[in-house]
This record gives sequence, structure tokens and C-alpha cells, in this order.
Amino acid sequence: MTGTAQRRSLEEAIVDTVREPLLVLDGEFRVAVASRSFYRAFNVTRQETEGRHLYELGSGQWNIPALRKLLEDIVPNHTTIEAYEVERDFPTIGRRTMLLNARKVFDDGNSSTSLLLAIEDVTERRTLESEKDELLRQKDFLLEEMNHRINNSLQIIASILLLKAQTVQSEDTRRHLRDAHERVMAVATVQEQLHPTPFGAAIEVKDYLTRLCESLAASMILDGQPVSLRVEAGEGSMTSEQAVSMGLIATELVINALKHAFPGNAKGEIVVHFESSVGGWRLAISDNGVGVSGHSPEAPVRIGLGTSIVEALTRQLGGRVTTSAASPGTTVSVTVARAA
Repeated sequence: MTGTAQRRSLEEAIVDTVREPLLVLDGEFRVAVASRSFYRAFNVTRQETEGRHLYELGSGQWNIPALRKLLEDIVPNHTTIEAYEVERDFPTIGRRTMLLNARKVFDDGNSSTSLLLAIEDVTERRTLESEKDELLRQKDFLLEEMNHRINNSLQIIASILLLKAQTVQSEDTRRHLRDAHERVMAVATVQEQLHPTPFGAAIEVKDYLTRLCESLAASMILDGQPVSLRVEAGEGSMTSEQAVSMGLIATELVINALKHAFPGNAKGEIVVHFESSVGGWRLAISDNGVGVSGHSPEAPVRIGLGTSIVEALTRQLGGRVTTSAASPGTTVSVTVARAA
């Protein structure tokens, strides 16, 4: 066997071990060797392939001006082709999407240069990616629609509760219905502030609390009521799940202050404060109203539904609630340590 025949036999043996379709092209871009995987993938024969110009294979699907330019630059400019995508109709296998990778190989034995052209069929991958993108678009649409319907439903329920409260004779029943109305509105407010955010995404607390308190002020502070609601928040973020609980806590405490801190239409201010550190975060709602009067510093200000909700949500977060007297007013703080 001659040296040339031996080299060719070695080339074919090496090429045939490659799983992806592979062509060895000579300096004129003619096929010197094709792998068995190439013949299987494109359903062609050796006679239809070897010795033919790359651009003549099949129905000329590789005769692409941009690809020709890239291939012609490899040898003189020492370049390579990486993941060049081609979508074409092939005579025997139909429309496919291929990724091409090419580089030169120099043979010292006969001072010739060959090109290795590897071909990867990514048709199924691209189809799955397209289907995944479509499913994600559908998911986003369905989530948006679901959130819209949930918010509308909560608004309707809140309106029914408020209307019912205006028709009942019992003052206790009326008070309970109004409390229920406030809770439904609180959930609706928190839900509306978070609904554009993907589940598990990081929430910037400062922006979230600012939007939440703007909404609370608009819906909870009556016209002419001389009470303002202000946010003092540092930088920090948390997951959307934590933000839901924190938002409900803030809402309950703001409602509690609005109902009890300023009797007789007294003037006052409520401040929602947030600070975050490496060890955890702290949410504090302070008012300059009538104060705790008679409660110990660690006891809840008022034992009621709102206090129970705050304590339950804080336990869910793994935090603790403390209540302290201010001068004047009251501060209720929720402190949550970060998970190690």
C-alpha cells in the first residue's frame, strides 16, 4: 500500500469514529473523505459525495455566499467557523437546521492543507426551543389573565362586603364585615403590586413598599383625614414569596395604625421603615398617635384579628414581632434573620 493510500485509509478510519457528520475538504473545497455518519444523516452514497465540490452536493444547499466567504478565509487568514447556522431544504431529508464548525488541518507529509467541516443537526433542538418559547408566552399570558381575574374577584368580594355592612342592623356584624372588607382589600393591594413579578424572582423592597403604600394611602386614608403615610426604605431585596408576607404584614400594621392611633380625626403620620443587612432585615411601622398606653414593651398593641395575622405571618417568615412605645406614638417591628 502506498503512502498516499495509507494516509487516506487512516483519514477514513479517524473520520468514521466521529458521531456527527464530518467532511474532509481539500484546498479546492472538494470532498476528500466523508464520515459514515454523514452518509446516514443525509441519506446519500459515497459515489454522490466523494470527489465532488462542496457547493455541488445535493441540490446545492451548501452554496451559500456567506458560507463560501467564511470557508475561503480559513486558510489565508487562519480563521475558524464556529456554530454557523444554516437552515435549508435537503433533497432526501427535508428542511433541516444545521450548525457548521470548520478549521484547517495541515499535513506536513505532502505539504497540503485540508479543511475539517463538522455538521450538527439541531433541527429538533430548535423546534423544542421554539415550542418552549411559545409555552412561556402562553404561560405569561395565562398568568396575566389569572392575576387580572383574581384582582377583579377580590374587588367584587370587597364591594359586596362593604354593601352588606351598610344594610345590617347589628353594629358588631357591621364591624366584622368592614374588617373582612379591609382584609380583602389588603390582599388585593399586595397581589396587584406583585402580579407582574415571576414566582421566586427577587423583589426590590424599596420600590415595592413605595408602590404598596401609595396604593394603601389612596384606598385607606379618607378624604380630609389629616394623616400621611411615608416610606423610609434602604436598599435590599427578597423573594416574591417573602414579599407577599411582608406586604401583608405592612398592610395590616398600617390599617391598625389608621384605625386606632388617631382618634377623633387627629392629625398624624405613619412611617413604614425598612432596613436590610447581611444578617437579615427589619420592617417597622411607626406612628405618632396616642401610643400603647398600658401595654408592656414586648406585648402586642391590641389583641385582635390584625395582630393575629401579623404574628402568624411573622412566624411563617421565621421572625419575631416587638412593640414599643415612641414619644409620641407606637412602633411595631418585625425582624427576620436570613437563612444561613
